[in-house]
Amino acid sequence: MKTKIVKLSVASALAVSFASSALIAGDVPTAAPKAYPAGEVGKMVKLGEDILNNTDTHPLTKDLVGDKIQCKSCHLKGSDGKPGTGHGIGTFIGTATAFPAFSKREKTVQTLQDRINNCFMRSMNGKRPIIDTKASVAMATYITWLSTGMPMKMDTKRPCSPLNSNRWAKNAKKFAQIQKKATHANYLNGKKLFEAKCAMCHGADGAGMGTFPPLWGQKNGKWLAYNTGAGMSKLNKAAAWVQSNMPLGQGGTLKDQEAADIMLYVDAQPRADFDLQKGLFPKEKMGYYNSKVLSEKHSVRSNFKQFGLDVDAIRGDKKIK
Repeated sequence: MKTKIVKLSVASALAVSFASSALIAGDVPTAAPKAYPAGEVGKMVKLGEDILNNTDTHPLTKDLVGDKIQCKSCHLKGSDGKPGTGHGIGTFIGTATAFPAFSKREKTVQTLQDRINNCFMRSMNGKRPIIDTKASVAMATYITWLSTGMPMKMDTKRPCSPLNSNRWAKNAKKFAQIQKKATHANYLNGKKLFEAKCAMCHGADGAGMGTFPPLWGQKNGKWLAYNTGAGMSKLNKAAAWVQSNMPLGQGGTLKDQEAADIMLYVDAQPRADFDLQKGLFPKEKMGYYNSKVLSEKHSVRSNFKQFGLDVDAIRGDKKIK
């Protein structure tokens, strides 16, 4: 009897090694391991999961968050209902296998804790957690648990899951070319598409509805969503994420121009400027900050200028400072 040899793709091999995961098209795991680790490690995994679900209200992180965003807002739930196990760009599954990884933004090799904590300054419009505090360790422990059984392969190009790395870079490049050609007509089409496909969950004013997160706006003088330093504020990266994940449960259904126009509209709305130094605690409290970039500022206007666009011309008014 001849032995049949089956060759597996890299993605399939990862999926097979992650035997406890449910799979969808593309062999991307969409579930965490079936059981939590024992003892104190398991407790830390559960704590990290709780923080990712309730980042803006959890006692350990609420004072570090300056908007109404949780980690699960971008790192969606998968078939198991846990944060960061969704199959689209943004999955946490596999992320821990890539670290330590090089970050072009920080120009240093980053740890998993570095990567998580830096997000608080941007997507959370808040303060960077201190490395090795309970919250920082807990979040990293949960994300590491999601990579149980997967092979390590440190990333020399970008700090993200091997399930995201190539598709993230490829699609961000594709959307950069599309957004450079954007006009006021694309903005108006984005507004129309947002009202038809997005407003039912995020609100016509972008302020969010129920458990669905805000995308822009202010309430009582407090910004509701990510600032201009977040990946979602970048016209190409935002469109790549949206096409992969939205509408909720229908990721991959938006055409390229639809995703580009929607995020052109969303990211042309007023939002908090980003100033790196304001996201860091004083050195005597924070300790060492693992980055060679110590000054970084962004605004809605500068984010559009990055693609050769004038936000006033795109919007058709002068409401952006």
